[in-house]
Amino acid sequence: MTLPAHARCVVIGCGIVGNSLAYHLTRLGWRDVVLLDKGPLPNPGGSTGHASNFIYLVDHSKEMTALTMDSVNQYKELGVFIQSGGIEVARTKERMQELSRRMASAVSWGIEPTALLSPAEVKKLVPYIDETVILGGFYTPGVGVVDSLRAGTLMREQAQAAGALQVAPKTEVLGIEVESGRVRRVRTTEGEIEAETVVITCGVWSPRVAHMAGARIPLTPAVHQMIDIGPVPRFRGAKSDIEHPIVRDMDTNMYERQAGGDLEIGSYAHRPILYDPEDLPPVEQAALSPTEFPFTQGDFEEQMQHALELMPEIVGDESVGVKYAINGILSLTPDGMPVLGESPDVKGLWAAAAVWVKEGPGTGRSVAEWMIHGESEIDLHSSDIARFHEHQKTRTHVRARAAEGFNKTYGIVHPSEQWASNRNIRLAPFHVRERELGAVFFEAAGWERPQWYESNAPLLEEFGDRINRRTAEWESRWWSPIINAEHLAMRDRAGLFDLSAFTIFDIVGPGALASVQCSALRQTDVPAGRVVYTPVLSQSGGVKSDLTIMRLGDEHFRVVTGGAAGMSDKKWFRDQLVRGAELVDMTSSMTTIGLWGPRARDILASTTSDDVSNEAFKFGTCRTIEIGTLRVLASRISYVGDLGWEIYVPIEQGLKLWDTLWEAGRPHGLAACGIGVYGTTGRLEKCYRAHGNELETEYNVIEAGMAAPRVKEEDFVGKAAHLRHREEEPAAILCTLTVDDHRSRDGEKRFMLGREPILTRDGQRIVDRRGRGSYVTSAGAGPSVGKHILMAYLTPEEAVPGNQLLVEYMGERYPVSVAVAGATPLFDPENTRIRA
Repeated sequence: MTLPAHARCVVIGCGIVGNSLAYHLTRLGWRDVVLLDKGPLPNPGGSTGHASNFIYLVDHSKEMTALTMDSVNQYKELGVFIQSGGIEVARTKERMQELSRRMASAVSWGIEPTALLSPAEVKKLVPYIDETVILGGFYTPGVGVVDSLRAGTLMREQAQAAGALQVAPKTEVLGIEVESGRVRRVRTTEGEIEAETVVITCGVWSPRVAHMAGARIPLTPAVHQMIDIGPVPRFRGAKSDIEHPIVRDMDTNMYERQAGGDLEIGSYAHRPILYDPEDLPPVEQAALSPTEFPFTQGDFEEQMQHALELMPEIVGDESVGVKYAINGILSLTPDGMPVLGESPDVKGLWAAAAVWVKEGPGTGRSVAEWMIHGESEIDLHSSDIARFHEHQKTRTHVRARAAEGFNKTYGIVHPSEQWASNRNIRLAPFHVRERELGAVFFEAAGWERPQWYESNAPLLEEFGDRINRRTAEWESRWWSPIINAEHLAMRDRAGLFDLSAFTIFDIVGPGALASVQCSALRQTDVPAGRVVYTPVLSQSGGVKSDLTIMRLGDEHFRVVTGGAAGMSDKKWFRDQLVRGAELVDMTSSMTTIGLWGPRARDILASTTSDDVSNEAFKFGTCRTIEIGTLRVLASRISYVGDLGWEIYVPIEQGLKLWDTLWEAGRPHGLAACGIGVYGTTGRLEKCYRAHGNELETEYNVIEAGMAAPRVKEEDFVGKAAHLRHREEEPAAILCTLTVDDHRSRDGEKRFMLGREPILTRDGQRIVDRRGRGSYVTSAGAGPSVGKHILMAYLTPEEAVPGNQLLVEYMGERYPVSVAVAGATPLFDPENTRIRA
């Protein structure tokens, strides 16, 4: 085969993702695209070739559900989708509660119809199930199976027919050459191709191929066991591949589905079995395919017993034997999400990896849009390859988290559930003090952050009835009423916060101002010593991020952002650098402590000779001051809505800073406060928005209630779209709601946690003119206002203060009221405290 000397784009990997991506690139106008694979076509030997190929529609993740639904629509357009329905069955009360959560997620994301079924109703749809071992099921009629190999072939052929794609099977990549930080050419067994862009879509081999370019794709090959048994008498004479709903036996981490005349049984319940990409055999040496490993019977013994319990008619029939059994290889990542986007290591090198059949075409379309338009219609921030911090890319971390997450594939995973593996990687310099105070640590970007402090338990008695208690087990997990007590201590006196998880980077040099102006919506050409809180927009004017920028000098800006989005923000700012600007990551050089509350000024003033009065140190400014023997950068802003400062110091001086402030705060009743206050209670009382919750590219600044009175003259990413949005009536308005009555049917008070659907009082979904449904973006207590607070985007018709609506939670509906339409805070609406 003769390869072209040059290509606009080389896509490596002919599974469902590579075929889809190549097709969508050409559909959107690119030509000279080359798609290659070391295996033969139509089945080159990757995970697509042995996948079970069924698709369940509902996920608690909006991002994954959107990718899945787009994929289903594409499969249907290609004529390769068979709708069978699917039922997730429950053996326990805990699972039935989880299925009610899945019902709510279906409503939030617009998946209709769905239903909770009784065991008898499950039996009617799946007559070979033993309904006595289950308590019920969650039925989604839209579930189905696809022919993913045929889908890939059709997409590939359409792109070829358009004259935009050349396909090269049996062509192995030997190297990817990089010059000046940008991908330049691909070396293969059939020759070299000069390439402007390279996309790695080769699944379990992706880390190995990325390594050729000096880049990293954090995933690990892992085993998923599956067997086919048959022939099944009940399926004799089947007219299609599947005629009964697919069953997920959720409590055993298994599934069973008809496969023509056979029954396929798959499991995520066995021990995690992980490999390295180098362990996968070449195509010519594989007995079946490189991703079909020999079946390890011992790992499946318990699973066969579970299958026998659920479907004794088939599994217990001695005439039904094992026809096919493999340890199938698939991709797992450390956080369970795909790895998509341009590598932060090499310009022009893109990834679309750890993508399963159910979201393959949707991912292909989204990444193609991202490559061509600079963003995708679906917000992919949770899948962005740039999200990983350095330690999260290590083999040890990837394997530890993948192993831990494998058995949670069908697990009941709490929204706040913490990882247990590979902890204590990044510790604040005052971590020892936090341990002494009984900190309960949550992880953020590898940092151990106190969520609350057990030593603050006496505050519960002090604040008494002002603190809501939770009795239901679900919302009491990963939570403590101490959070609310710490909140009230901060509001009444002062709180000390560990903010070490901030990602901090400096933009310096003659081009620094132009670089930050390009990225920031707000005006950053301000006097030195000013702090600018700003949204960062996508090309279409959606909210890509929000962060603060301090101007420290004429050619020196400091960007401070959250740990979760920190690496993605860092890549974004680095991509916008103009000539004469440099980005310097300060995250591991600095540590940050927050000091807030009505007595914060008294505490700070007692440690410094600098004037920290309101007249001398205005809100929204920063400057270097002395605290004892330390010179620190104090920034007067607040994410909790109270008087105070973020205080930055070299990391080796952090412990001294903590001790100094702690001792100074003792006479004032200073309390150590966890992130439960910083990220939830304090934030929600002030109606502050959070990235990944309220702020996504699917919503714009106007809808989020964050528009400034004026738009700066200087250009910035998304400016044209933002100006257009300012002239339009918003399709949705971000509102703050409060729960009117928490009592469930059994009288127990329940508290929403987020992502639940908001409905009209007659139980109808609220959908804006852009097709976006209303759901709870954030939820949590407002101890100072005595309310449980929800935030949600509503249509203009529903976004009326006092309007009464419903929220669906755990299978019940609770009355809520619109408290605020827009950004006015519930607590201290005039912002007198923060500016005191």
